Amino acid sequence: MTQLHGGVVPPVCTPLTSQRDLDVPSLERLTAHLLDAGVHGLFVTGSTGEVAYLPDQLRQRALEVVAGVAAGQVPVLAGIIDTTTPRVLEHARAAKALGADALVATAPFYAPTHPSEFPGHFRAIRAAVDLPLLAYDIPASVGSKLPVEVVVELAEDGTLAGLKDSSGDLDGLRAVLERTDRAVFHCYSGSETLADLGLFLGAHGLVPGIGNLDPHGYVRLYHAATRGDWDAARAEQLRLRKLFQLIHVGDGRMGRYSSAIGAFKEGLAALGVIANPVTSEPMIPLDDTERAAVRAHLAEAGLL
Repeated sequence: MTQLHGGVVPPVCTPLTSQRDLDVPSLERLTAHLLDAGVHGLFVTGSTGEVAYLPDQLRQRALEVVAGVAAGQVPVLAGIIDTTTPRVLEHARAAKALGADALVATAPFYAPTHPSEFPGHFRAIRAAVDLPLLAYDIPASVGSKLPVEVVVELAEDGTLAGLKDSSGDLDGLRAVLERTDRAVFHCYSGSETLADLGLFLGAHGLVPGIGNLDPHGYVRLYHAATRGDWDAARAEQLRLRKLFQLIHVGDGRMGRYSSAIGAFKEGLAALGVIANPVTSEPMIPLDDTERAAVRAHLAEAGLL
């Protein structure tokens, strides 16, 4: 099993055909595109991968394809995100069988689960499947934040191997970093625009959605941070922050998520990495004006 070491771990987009089946050749090209940039891991079926929209069979096939292309070069993390523990356990068992090196799970959602029940959820996953387990803190989607005390408790007893922090709460991330053993517990920042600050606080790695489009940029940022060149890290972050504004191309006509995923996929299509920018239903697709705006952002960032 490939070990977690931090670094840049992009949440891989899930290319779809016009019929919304998995576009396997495009996913193979995208995986190779990320590996060629020197990323340190791959996170399949996360939020950027449209995990909540994908039928189980498509989720599993996407993981199988990415794990096959990666072939042990870097760890492959599988999002096993679902509403409740029994459903998550099914995803966890399937992910291990398909070659995942680690699992990433949120707290339960939709079902009215109290934070006092979160530890039981994560312990059940860890007991069922012998793979490193990362907690995914994304309150915007789950509806509740993972309390620092819960994360620390589960880190101390060995249930959790790490945290993917997409909460936007830098002070909460600092608290987790201060209270866990850095040698065994890995924290990843899920912020595209505060990646340098997360690393400055001591995060082990980054999980940036726009890393699908510019993995080289985040790899440069990470390496600058690890050698203590914070001026270079900040300069790279400013460029990437500007590129990240492409997520707003559809603002006002659709939701932010539809705009962001549509922009990521349009960008990948413009770069020739995936065949087309189809998103899952019921997301609204970008129109021609918005697609042109994405390409303008790419050109300004020096990617086209």
